[in-house]
Amino acid sequence: MKYDFSGWATKNNLKCSDGRTILENAFADQDGKKVPLVWNHQHSAVDNVLGHAVLENRPEGVYAYCTLNDTPAGRSAKELIKNKDISALSIYANRLKQNGGDVTHGVIREVSLVLAGANPGAFIDNVMCHGENGEEVDEAVIYTGLTLEHACGSKPSEEAKPKKEKKEGKTLEHENDKTVGDIFNTLTEEQKNVVYAMIGEALENAGVQHSEEEQENNNEDGGDETMKHNVFDGNGTEERTDVLTHDEMTAIISDAKRYGSLKESCLQHGITSIDMLFPDHKNLNNEPDFISRPMDWVTKVMGMVGKSPFSRVKTIHADITADEARALGYMKGKKKKEEVFTLLKRTTEPTTIYKKQKLDRDDVIDITDFDIVAFMKKEMRVMLDEEIARALLIGDGRQSDSDDKIKEDKIRPVLTDDDLYTIKAELTVENSETADVKAKNFIRTAIKARKDYRGSGEPVLFTTEDVLTDCLLLEDVNGRVIYDTVTKLATALSVREIITVPVMEGCKRKDSSAKHHDVYGIIVNLKDYKLGADKGGAINLFDDFDIDYNQQKYLMETRCSGALTKPYSAIVVESKPIEG
Repeated sequence: MKYDFSGWATKNNLKCSDGRTILENAFADQDGKKVPLVWNHQHSAVDNVLGHAVLENRPEGVYAYCTLNDTPAGRSAKELIKNKDISALSIYANRLKQNGGDVTHGVIREVSLVLAGANPGAFIDNVMCHGENGEEVDEAVIYTGLTLEHACGSKPSEEAKPKKEKKEGKTLEHENDKTVGDIFNTLTEEQKNVVYAMIGEALENAGVQHSEEEQENNNEDGGDETMKHNVFDGNGTEERTDVLTHDEMTAIISDAKRYGSLKESCLQHGITSIDMLFPDHKNLNNEPDFISRPMDWVTKVMGMVGKSPFSRVKTIHADITADEARALGYMKGKKKKEEVFTLLKRTTEPTTIYKKQKLDRDDVIDITDFDIVAFMKKEMRVMLDEEIARALLIGDGRQSDSDDKIKEDKIRPVLTDDDLYTIKAELTVENSETADVKAKNFIRTAIKARKDYRGSGEPVLFTTEDVLTDCLLLEDVNGRVIYDTVTKLATALSVREIITVPVMEGCKRKDSSAKHHDVYGIIVNLKDYKLGADKGGAINLFDDFDIDYNQQKYLMETRCSGALTKPYSAIVVESKPIEG
C-alpha cells in the first residue's frame, strides 16, 4: 500500500482529556474503510479535504494509512508533516455508544490533521516520501508514547501521560507545564530588558508605513509586510535608540500620577503609536439612553383613558337627587305638581399641545454612531405623551398666567375638576401626625369615600411611591405587616390596581378659597375620562429646514380636549386645608 504517512488515529484504553475512554474494538467495523482526510475537522469548504485515510483496526487502537491529494492544501500539508510541524491526528465519529465514560461503539466519519490531538495516543509515527528513483523512503519516524493535548488546549489526564519514554537509546522526560509568568521569572535582568525592547519595537512599528521599495522586497521574500527588521539581527553590540527599555517603562509608570494619566505620560515620553495602548472607547448602546422619570405610568394612563372621535365634547346631565324631583302622593281634589330637576350642561373645547426641536445640520451629518433624527423623534413622542397624561390627571403644574400652560378648561384635570365629577375626601388627621397614622387614615378615608363613587367598574388608585410604601409598612399590634403585597392593599381599597405617579410627589390642590390641600391619591376609572381628538387623534410631525441658520427643525403636535363625562366618577384623597 502506497501512502504518504501513517499514524494512530486513536489508541484504546487511554483516557482522553474530555473524559472519554475508547475501548478495544469500538471501531472494529471500520477496519479497511476509506474515510476523508480533513484539516482540523473543518467541513465547510472542499479545500479543507486533504486526501483520504485507510483505517486498520488493531488491538491497540485504530491505525490510519494516509494519502494526501495533489492540491495546494494537500502539498502544503505534506511539507508541514515532513518538516515535523504537525504531528497529531484526530477523528470525527458519530453513532457513539457509551457505557458511562467508556466508548463501546462508533463510526469514524473522517480523520483530521490537527495541531494537537484529543487522544493522547493519536499521533503520526511514520512519514513516507518518494525519492528521485521512485522508491519509497522512510524519511522520519515520530516516536510513539508522545503525550498530546486537545485541540482546544486542555491538558490530557495525568493517568494517560507517560513519565519517561525511550527512543533510540535516549530518555525523554516531560516537564510540568509552566505559565508565561513562570518562564519569564526565570530570565535574567538582561534577558528581561531584551523582552521589553521587543515589545517596544512592536508597538513602535505598528503604525509605520513602509516605502514601496521595502514592501516590494518583503513581498518577494515572503515575509510579513509589517516587520521592519528582525530584532535578533546584528551582533548585539549596536546601541538601540528607538526601543522602549525597562528603565523607560518604569519612568513612564512613575510619571503617570504627575501627568494625570498613563496615556498622557506615554505621550510626554514620545510614544506616538498611542492608539495601540489606548484604543478608542466603544458604545455599549446603539443610541443614548434617556435619563428621565419613570414612564410606565404614562403608558398605562394613555392605554386606560377613553377616546372620543370628536375634539369638541359636550356633556348633559339631569340632577334628580333633589326633593323636588321625587315622586309624590296624590290627594283627591288637589292639583298634581310637576317634577322639577336641574339640567347640567358642559362643553369642552380642544387645545394644541406640541413639542418642538431643532438640530444643526452639521450635527446630523457628523453624528454617525446612531440615527440622531430617529432618536430625536422618539424623545419628542415620549415627552408629548407624558405631558398629556400629566395634564389630564393632575394638570401641567404651570402658573395660570404662563403662555405655555395647558388650559384646564381644555384638558380638565381629574384632580381639580368640579365637585359634580370629582369627590373631595379629606383625611381626618393633622399634618403633624406620623406616617403610620396618616397611612391608616388614608386607607380608612379612601374606603369610606367609595360609597359616593358612581364611576364605571373597578377604579384605579394613582398615588405616590411614598404613600404606597407607608401603607405597605403598616404593622399590627404584634409587629406583623398587615399588607405584605400591593395586591392585598389594592383589594382592601377596592381598587383594581395601584399605580405610582412620580409627578404627583408634592402635589397640592388649591381650592376656591386659595387654601391648599396635600394630595395623597386619586381614585378613578379613566374609561370615564374622554380624550377627544378629530381625525382619530393623529399626532402630526412636521419638519423644515432653515437655510439661514443651517438647521433642521421638527414639530410634533396634537389637538385634543379632555374631561370626565360621568358625575362622581373620581375621588381625590387629600389633607385638610392648609393656609396658602
